Amino acid sequence: MTIASAPRSKRGATAAWHQFVPKLVSVLRQGYGLAEFRHDVFAGLTVAVVALPLAMALAIASGATPEKGLHTAIIAGFLISALGGSRVQVGGPTAAFIPVVFVVIEQHGYGGMLLCTFMAGLMLIAAGLMRLGTLMKFMPQPVITGFTAGIAVSIFSSQVKDIFGLSIDRLPAEFLQRWQAYFAHADSLNSWALTLALASLAVILLLRRLRPQWPGFLIVVVLSSLWVSFAGLPVDTIGSRFGEIPSALPRFALPVIPIDRIAQLLPSAFTIAFLAGIESLLSAVVADGMTGGRHRSNAELVAQGIANCASALFGGLPATGAIARTATNVRAGARSPLSGILHSVFLLGFMLLAAGAMSFVPLATLAAILLMVAWNMAEIEHFKHLWRGPHGDRLVLVLTFTLTVMFDLTIAIEAGVVLAAFLFMHRMAEVVEINSGVPLIGDDGEERGEDARQRERLPSGVEAFQFAGPLFFAVANRLDTLLDAYIDAPRVLILRMRLVPLIDASGVHALQQFLKRCAAQDTAVILSGLQTQPRKVLRKMGVVPRPGLAFAQDYEAALALCRAVKDGAEAS
Repeated sequence: MTIASAPRSKRGATAAWHQFVPKLVSVLRQGYGLAEFRHDVFAGLTVAVVALPLAMALAIASGATPEKGLHTAIIAGFLISALGGSRVQVGGPTAAFIPVVFVVIEQHGYGGMLLCTFMAGLMLIAAGLMRLGTLMKFMPQPVITGFTAGIAVSIFSSQVKDIFGLSIDRLPAEFLQRWQAYFAHADSLNSWALTLALASLAVILLLRRLRPQWPGFLIVVVLSSLWVSFAGLPVDTIGSRFGEIPSALPRFALPVIPIDRIAQLLPSAFTIAFLAGIESLLSAVVADGMTGGRHRSNAELVAQGIANCASALFGGLPATGAIARTATNVRAGARSPLSGILHSVFLLGFMLLAAGAMSFVPLATLAAILLMVAWNMAEIEHFKHLWRGPHGDRLVLVLTFTLTVMFDLTIAIEAGVVLAAFLFMHRMAEVVEINSGVPLIGDDGEERGEDARQRERLPSGVEAFQFAGPLFFAVANRLDTLLDAYIDAPRVLILRMRLVPLIDASGVHALQQFLKRCAAQDTAVILSGLQTQPRKVLRKMGVVPRPGLAFAQDYEAALALCRAVKDGAEAS
């Protein structure tokens, strides 16, 4: 017994530490050639072209100078790709940080923001080492959508000044006071700035429709800079407001740590760490869906923490995985984390060689770029989709959205999660009263009665899976790994739901993602034995029978239906 247990223990320890190995190491071990390098060079250059104007715009919107955004993309972007757990993740400053960073700089100065970012980095490292990466998946979908949409509104609100060219010396951080300042200074409107912003938006939208593969943001920045320079338009530019961007490497400096401010900055540091963790893992999941890969969530959190600590030490902003830039990286043909590393190298080259030209970039154009970022973040269709969910999920969605816009992102996240937890406990109390004796979570895999013989009756190419208990936000992620249990995707999959007493919006979202994966693998799905509440919620949120998805009254009906589906697929 002693001899047999030692290898298992050793293998367990090896597997435990394997989750912290950077993807770059795994890729190089598997073999990396010149062809892959060429793909990564092209992808890195493409992402750098997209990130160049975006990094400056995000820094300005956060209340910092434009070179801080470039420094963040260079330092943090390099480390996120080099040490992270995703094959194609691209990191840097993102729009999610704008509201919290703006408030921290407004209240505590730029030094306070650096300390806040450094503390957030330490929190992320600790979360990764404690293997809390999987816990990030338990965040309720209405909370994520609520604060994401709220951030989009906050970004739009912050850009009104530059879009209309208003003369406001100090822009308030609070939402209502900010709009009061806009109306109070409405007479200072600059028609040229508004014309430039609208023209930039029009060109971006036109390029997205006609030439989506072109770098629309960079093209607009170049065209508008030439227009302002040669026509002498009276609008604010990076040079007129911030001076010339220094064409030098970012400097390392140990931050001064005011001990008395740590307690004040702790909530904001937690918010930055939370946002960095959530957005980086969401971005990694999107990349997995596009590439068919599998990221290491705990390695990703450790890399995000190291990147944020390093960014603070070089005077940069908070950073995380950027979904849009990561998707651009994948579409450009990235093969390994080297593409993200090269994206940082190219950005450094742009800054060293073209810093003088960046001074002519008009702020109205950068504001137009951020409006497009805010529109993409808002995910209006997803917001409307969740609005068709249960009343409790709608309440969480609206509360999180409202608190994010009107008050503070930290308060919004805390209130949203607490309310979602209370609603879940209320739902569980109702379920226990009505279905006393139905097991809540079927983790032991033990099946009784007819369930013990379910596999004996399955036709060839058909698989069945039973989900026991409520399909809510804390267990919805189990559906994501269901197909990974099969080496070859089944032709038909029966998902038995008779022991699922309720489903919430996060459960529906997870089920829809699962159905998309099944459709991509040509696997037909049959939901059997749906109870009243899940059937009603699925119908309201648009999950109804269609090609590739069928509902069956019970397991017997599902078996009969799957034979017909299988026979029809074979005949075609």
